[in-house]
Amino acid sequence: MEFDFTLFILDNLQAAGAIGGYVSLSIIGFALISFAVKKRNDNIINKIGAKRIHPIVGSLLGAIPGCGATIVVASLYKNKQISFGGLLAAFISTLGEGSFVLLGASSEADVIGNLKAYITITVFGVIAGVIFGYLSDFFGFRANSENNQQNYTEDQSLQVKKNTFTSIFVENFGFYAIILMAIFLAPGSIMALWGGSIETISILTYWVALALTVTCIIFYCLDIFIYQYHDCHSSYSTIKSTLLHAILDVAMVVTYVFIGLFAANYVIDILIGQKTFHTWMESSVYLVILLAALIGVTPGCGGMIAVAVAFITIPNFPMAALIAAAIATSGDGLFPLIAQNRKDGLIVSGVGLVIALVVGYIALFLGV
Repeated sequence: MEFDFTLFILDNLQAAGAIGGYVSLSIIGFALISFAVKKRNDNIINKIGAKRIHPIVGSLLGAIPGCGATIVVASLYKNKQISFGGLLAAFISTLGEGSFVLLGASSEADVIGNLKAYITITVFGVIAGVIFGYLSDFFGFRANSENNQQNYTEDQSLQVKKNTFTSIFVENFGFYAIILMAIFLAPGSIMALWGGSIETISILTYWVALALTVTCIIFYCLDIFIYQYHDCHSSYSTIKSTLLHAILDVAMVVTYVFIGLFAANYVIDILIGQKTFHTWMESSVYLVILLAALIGVTPGCGGMIAVAVAFITIPNFPMAALIAAAIATSGDGLFPLIAQNRKDGLIVSGVGLVIALVVGYIALFLGV
């Protein structure tokens, strides 16, 4: 049978959009809840107080889906309001935006299996975060007050606004298009939780899911290369700014999900073959854990998203490898940390990778 590359691309675009439908619900819903809570308890974290519980606080904050909590913890660390152990604990326990992929539901995902995987790696992450956070504080790591950030003027920060097309697309057309497509896909995404679907609009759903992926890819590329709206640690002062941050996250997740699906399916189905690949996966589990940790430690959420996509699409993908990637990843919180305290950011990444390998191989030994 001749390989149809166009159909292959369309199918992967649609699959990413289907996952993106539920991911959108999770990210936007969580962003709105966080906005409401923040308005009422803006300084609640600063009232926690005793340093002896910082690793516990950091680990629990890191377990919150998305990257928002690690960005907050990085800011607290900069201001010496949380210990290095609390910082390390948060970065160990976080899954970044990869959490929304595992909480997603589509034809590519086993919902119950994904939920069990999410709970499992969260438990491992929280426990590891608390243990190594306390060890870090016990051996005396202290906050580094060095600040590497440049101070940009208002004119510099708004320079991107000169590109009219990009700003209009990101703040208006693309922004509202993604929201509308996410709303359209929402009923089907919710029904998919119980293995159902809406057959009467299945063709329309296919094309909307495909369009969502394409729009997200364009949106994400414009944001990264031109718009550059990366002030993730700024205050979410309005509903619009909160939703814009959420849509930026949706676009990023869907883009990486597509890249992950495309790469995984191409390698498995075309280059190697499913039978050969599955045999290799079962015989090289130690190498898979190492590779997953190395991919997870890459800055940002892309690495964790790629491993999460591999978990939900590749049969027999080892849970231990997913755990290793989850512990190794630091999410987007690493960016403000490196900008503010470069040395500590590198230490967190390096130590996180070592811990990820240790915990990953322990999980394999335990038969998780």
